Amino acid sequence: MGDLRELYQTTILDHNKQPRNFRVPERANRRAAGHNPLCGDRVTVHLELEDDVVKDVGFQGAGCAISTASASLMTQAVKGRSLAEVGKLFDSFHELVTSDPQRAVDAGRVGKLAVLAGVREYPVRVKCATLAWHTLRAALGGSHEPVKTE
Repeated sequence: MGDLRELYQTTILDHNKQPRNFRVPERANRRAAGHNPLCGDRVTVHLELEDDVVKDVGFQGAGCAISTASASLMTQAVKGRSLAEVGKLFDSFHELVTSDPQRAVDAGRVGKLAVLAGVREYPVRVKCATLAWHTLRAALGGSHEPVKTE
């Protein structure tokens, strides 16, 4: 368990200090903004959707280390995937971070995102980890309403 916690902390810190895809893709044709009023996290997800495939994705915003790292990991995980695959990944990730900490979750379904499983031990942090994901879902759905985690 100690190794997993160390990996969790290392990954969170790495993606917070050097977030991947922290940008607006040149051909972005969808976007949505999200806000976590509890801690002030703000994120805007930009994506290029073509033929029901996420061709490119990026994000901008400011937030805590967990929020930024989750957004960074999310962009890596969804790029090149179909809408159906992104929907399944959203469900699997959401289950991973919201399930009972005592319950084993098949981390293989989420790949590198499994390092975020530790947030389920801290319910207040779940909203930080899922903000970018809910914002991504809104962008994919064409919603123009701001996403809130309340």
